[in-house]
Order: sequence, then C-alpha cells, then structure tokens
Amino acid sequence: MMMQYRTFGTLDWRPSALGFGAMRLPFIDDDRSQIDEKEATRMVRYAIDHGVNYVDTAYPYHKGNSELFLGRALQDGYRERVKLATKLPCWLVEEPDDFDKYLNEQLEKLQTDYIDFYLLHALREETWRKMVNLNVFDRAEKALEDGRIRYLGFSFHDSYELFKEIVDAYNWTFCQIQYNYMDVNYQAGTKGLKYAASKGLAVVIMEPIRGGQLASPPESVQNLWDTASKRRAPADWALQWVWNHPEVSVVLSGMSTMEQVVQNVVSADNSGPGTLTDEDLALIDQVRDAHNELCVIPCTNCEYCLPCPNNVRIPRILEIYNESIMYNSLERAQRSYNFVKEEERADSCAQCGECEEKCPQSIPIREWLSKVHEILTEDTQ
Repeated sequence: MMMQYRTFGTLDWRPSALGFGAMRLPFIDDDRSQIDEKEATRMVRYAIDHGVNYVDTAYPYHKGNSELFLGRALQDGYRERVKLATKLPCWLVEEPDDFDKYLNEQLEKLQTDYIDFYLLHALREETWRKMVNLNVFDRAEKALEDGRIRYLGFSFHDSYELFKEIVDAYNWTFCQIQYNYMDVNYQAGTKGLKYAASKGLAVVIMEPIRGGQLASPPESVQNLWDTASKRRAPADWALQWVWNHPEVSVVLSGMSTMEQVVQNVVSADNSGPGTLTDEDLALIDQVRDAHNELCVIPCTNCEYCLPCPNNVRIPRILEIYNESIMYNSLERAQRSYNFVKEEERADSCAQCGECEEKCPQSIPIREWLSKVHEILTEDTQ
C-alpha cells in the first residue's frame, strides 16, 4: 500500500488524501467526553504510520477533550510528522482579546508551540459578521507573525453566496466545507469547491460520508451498488467520489473504530483525481436519485412557512425526518432533533394552520409535525 498525496492550494506541501478527523473518536460508557484513549491513540498512530499527515480537531470536540487527547497522542515524535489543524470557537468570541485567549488555551491543550492550520470555526452569517465587526484578522495577523499559527482558514456552514463573500474578503490559505455526492448543491457545494480552488485556496472536505449516513444505505440503494462491475463498500464509493475531484486537497474522516481507519487508509491508497469511470459516475448519479426518491415529505426548504407564531423550526424538523428515511438512520436523526432547542421542536406547534396556508407544496405540516415529534423522541424521553 502507498498513501496518495495531493496539492494544498499554493503551498509547497503535499497533504495525504486522507486526513484524520478527531471528532468521532471511540468513547467509554456512552459519554463522548470520556475518550477511549488507548484505542484512539492506536488509531491515530496507525493512520500516521500509514502516511496520514493531516490531523484535524476543534475546541468543542468530545466536549472539549479532543484537543487534550491529541496533545498526548501526538507525543513520541508523532507531532512532528503531521500538520495539525484546530479551530477558533467563533460563537464564544465576544471581544478581540478572546482570539488570543482561546488560541493560547488550545496551544497548551495540544502541547505544541504552534498550530499549522488555524480555522475560524463553522462560519455562518451571524458569526461571520461578528468576526468582521471584532476585526479578529488583526489578532490573527499577529499570531501569524509571532508563529503561533502558520496558516489561516475557515470552516463553513451557510449559503454559497456567503461562502463566495468570505473567500473574497481575506487572503486565506485554505477553507473547509461539507461535500459528498448527496450535497452537491448544499451550502458551498460544487460551485463553492470550484470557486475556492480557482482563487488558489486549498479545500479540505468534511462529512464525505455524511456523518456515516452513506455507509449503511437502505436496501433499494444497496441494490444499486450491487450492480457495479467493481465492488466497493458504500463508504468507499462515497470517499472515492470526493477524491475524484482534482480541486479537493484533503478529505477528513471522523473515524470511530480501528476497522474504519484500516479501511479508509486502503481507500485513500486507491484514490486519485479522475480515477472513477463514466460508468462509476453514472451509477453514483443513480444512487443519488434513489436516496432522493426516499424523501417522504416534499419540503423544498423554501421557508415560506416561517416565521412560525410559536417559533417551531418547521423546515429543519422536516429535513431531519426526511434524512432518517433517506439514509436509514433513525438514531442519528434523533440525535439531530435533540440539538433543536426544546421550545422550537414540533410539540410547540399550536395547530393554528398558518404554515399550511403559506406552503407552496400543500404539505399537511401540522400532521407531519405531530408524527415526526413522536418518532424522533421515541425512547429518548
């Protein structure tokens, strides 16, 4: 086996095709804050020993313990063998001094003198405006000058229009976006990937398997994969599709088991831009259509139903339920629903019907909200 290496924007450095994302490490007693340190260390070091040279974490991962864990796992010479990425928790930044407060804390937790790739984390409209108003770029420039960070980038979760604005607003080295064969038009999407690359940015990909949703597909989708002339696991198909894009610099995988690490290293070894055939790409298009056909509620996320008088997050709730069916992932959907504020969940619906009057798809929203809440809270209350 031989790890494949790619380009990283304008830098004279070649990243491994596979990056290790430290967001879904194995944990103990159903407590994400309690990382199974022995197994997780074995996984991280196996990946590095097999050519992975990009490790990604962030301030909130594993309830703040991911950075602490990596600080220990990257001892014994492993820190020097990788580029380390972590992220500023923008939602916690309230004044310019907070940039240095969090960066210095992260350096201490990671037991390192510098961060290779530092990102403004999960930029959306609100947090981006806050970063601009606080002019965190002044602090970032000073951190670049004094060597605490080597390169500045951002990760992103909003519309393509905002993504383009952010790309053009600063001389970034890189960006990180969600991208997979189901999300070609979601958030930055394919347009964002190509735009950032055209501006010389390295593009780091997160959620290539959509948080695991594409790894265990419904039967109708698996039946399509089974028709392929070359047999691959669904997760491998998903990864190969992302790696097939020459604009992609590195693909992060949040691996939870050693088996996943071993499989993903093998996948990365077999990857490369333009390696999928026309037949392969046509099959993936069919798989995308098959997933979409499983969508049971015809919500287009137009948001005409908003604002709800009782602040119910109607499109998001319907989306969570649709995804539970499309990707055969009820447990993940229930976790996603738990992230919706309690007062914005479906049981806050007062059955007024105002949303249904405005819905261009004529969806019986009240009926669906009642059903969805029952399903997504089953055995969780």
